[in-house]
Parts: sequence; structure tokens; C-alpha cells
Amino acid sequence: MKRFAVLLLLGALAPLAASAPAPSGAEWPQFGGPTRDFQVDAAGLAPWGSEGPRRIWERDLGDGYSSIAAAGGVLYTLYTPATGAEERVIALDAASGKTLWERGNPVTFRSDMNMEYGPGPHSTPLLVAGRLFTTGVVGRLQALDPKTGKVFWSHELWDEMGGKVMDRGYSCSPLAWRDTLVVAVGGDAPGLVAFNQKDGSVRWKSPGFDVSPSSPVLIDVDGQEQIIFFAVGEVIGFEAATGRLLWRHPHETTYGLNIVLPIATGEGRLIVSSAYSGGTRALRLARDGDTTTVEELWFNNRMRVHHGNFIRIGDHIYGSSGDFGPTPLSALDLRTGEVEWRDRSFAKAKLVHADGRLILLDEDGNLGMVTVSPKGLEVQARAEIFSGRSWTAPTLVGTRLYLRDRQQLMALDLAR
Repeated sequence: MKRFAVLLLLGALAPLAASAPAPSGAEWPQFGGPTRDFQVDAAGLAPWGSEGPRRIWERDLGDGYSSIAAAGGVLYTLYTPATGAEERVIALDAASGKTLWERGNPVTFRSDMNMEYGPGPHSTPLLVAGRLFTTGVVGRLQALDPKTGKVFWSHELWDEMGGKVMDRGYSCSPLAWRDTLVVAVGGDAPGLVAFNQKDGSVRWKSPGFDVSPSSPVLIDVDGQEQIIFFAVGEVIGFEAATGRLLWRHPHETTYGLNIVLPIATGEGRLIVSSAYSGGTRALRLARDGDTTTVEELWFNNRMRVHHGNFIRIGDHIYGSSGDFGPTPLSALDLRTGEVEWRDRSFAKAKLVHADGRLILLDEDGNLGMVTVSPKGLEVQARAEIFSGRSWTAPTLVGTRLYLRDRQQLMALDLAR
């Protein structure tokens, strides 16, 4: 069994059609979109015909799995050029795909790292308060000027702060909380560290844990803001203001690969899922003074989301279930924990929910527009977009869809 298939987990310009300006004011500022749950307000999406969706532009980029952040008509991502000696942060014009600026950083992989699935990078940039924050494949955290790429401050999470060296490379996508920036460090160092967004000074450090290839999320528990991290062997909650440990609950899986972002579903419920032996479990969180109690509601090993994501719609969650075998798109009832159906129309896929539809890109490069319900899946449109491995989640801004595989970047128009 392979140890790990990928972490989350992101040239020559080739215009394909005249492009109007990208929608103003629409943003996808971080991993998972505006609310970090891969759901976005959008209208006017429509299935495409047999010719596929209209291509606005496409271009070569470089290796990596970093997804695309977008704001103000500019796209941001990370990639590794063909030389492999550095990684680059790149800003592109959303309307044309042309490079606006790039900033490179040298990368030296350690002898105990195994990069058989490529050099990364894996994490997604974060745009907040006029700053662009990135975390590179060897643990370099940077605060940049999104207009120029100028570095305001940086930290080395592995060398400087003693963080755990991830054998496939660092993958945590940063989280903003008020005027701080929260990232995972792990190892002998603190589990999470909150930095002042303006100057990079440390605001707090959480108690330690064995860090996994996941990213922190923010939830509300009875009026208290908590930061949740899906660590090796457990899911953990911290007080957002101080980093104080509030609770932890076991979730063991083979290789410790808890990757997918947890989802809060209301009424104090939190859903976590992982592949291999991990499965999906529902927790109920409640506060009693300074104490948070955790109750496990149900567990089901028939829903196992690997390195993708799952979407909550009503009383169900939908996601590709499996690891190295078949990974059918599956529906699970949040009330009972039972799997309602499985559908093999697409391979392992990343999902975005908008305008009553799921937009998905599977690992074979097939793009789909589908509707889902507790009764099943209906494919409205399908097109082969990439021929290479496609493990990066789509970015949707208005009706513009931005996609990448390991080598190419593309903009599509999904408007009616």
C-alpha cells in the first residue's frame, strides 16, 4: 500500500477566445473559498453542450497541487518550474492569464522526504487585509504585497520553529482569524501558531500534537470561536483567541493521514472523514462554562474521503469515497450516518457547490456539472479537460471557473 497519494491539499500563454473583464468584487480568497467549505454564492451557471464549456484562456504553468485564490481580478497560486530548484508564487491577470508578477524561493528537499508524486507545492494562498500569505513545500511562511510580490515578513516553520518535517512536503493552507494568521507547525514545536498579520510576531502557540497534512478551520461552539485541526489520530479544538486546548477526540486511520477539512453542520455537530481505515464520524460539541464536551453521535467506515473534500447540502454530505480502489461519489445522511447511494460516473473528484449544482473535477481530468439529492445523482454536463493528474480543487468566481492539473492552468466560462 502506498503511504500517500498526494497532499492538498496546486509559461506560454495560449488564448482561445476573446475575454471580457473578470467579474468585479467576486472573490475566492483562500483554500475552500469564501467560507472555507467549497460553497459559494453564484448565479447564471448552465450546463454546456457537446463541445464542452467555453475556454477563455489556458496556459502552461508548472508542477504543483496548490489551488487558486482570486480577488480583484487577479489569481494567485504556487508552482514549481521545470528546473525543480525553487518554488514560485505567481499572480496572474484573471481575464487573460498573463503573468503580473512572480516571486521565487529556493527549495532543498531533505533526505527523509519522498516526493514521488511531484515536488508540490500543496498549499493554497490566503488573501486578507491587503496581504497575501503563502506556505511553501519546505515550510516557508511568507507575507507578501499582492500587488507586487514584495515580502513583508517570513518565517521558516521547520528550521526556525522546529516544526515537523512532512515526508511529502508541507501542505497546511493558512487560516485568518481577526488580525492573526494561524498555521500548523507540529513535531516537537507547538501544534498551531498564530502570527500577527502585520508584522509576523507570534501572538500565541497552542499545545503540541502530531501534525497531519490538513489545515485549520474556524467554527462557533455556543458563541465561542474555536479553531479545529484534524491531526494524526485525532481531531482537536482550540480557543481561537488564545490557542488554549479545549478538547480532543480520537480518529485513527492508517498512516495517520487525516487530510480533509472538517465541516460544522449546525446544532453543535462536526463531521470528519478520512480514507483507509478512518471512515466518517459525527461529533456533537457543547460548552459548559470554560469546558467543551464532545459526544460521538455515529461512525461509518463506508464513507471515506481521501485527499479531496466533501460538501454539506441539507441533511446530507456528498463526496468521493475511497483511497486506491474505486472512489464513487457517495451521499451520507447526517442524521443517521448511513450511506444513501454511490455513483461511479466520475473518478475521485474535488467538488464546489454553487447555484444548486456541484461542479467537480475528477483525478482523470474530467469536469462535470451535476445535481445531487438524497435519491441520487444526475449528470447535466461532462467534458474531458485535462489528460494529466488532476488533484486540485476548482475555483469559481461568478461564472468563471479556474482549473489546474499538475502542469496547466485554465479559465472557463460556465454562464448561460
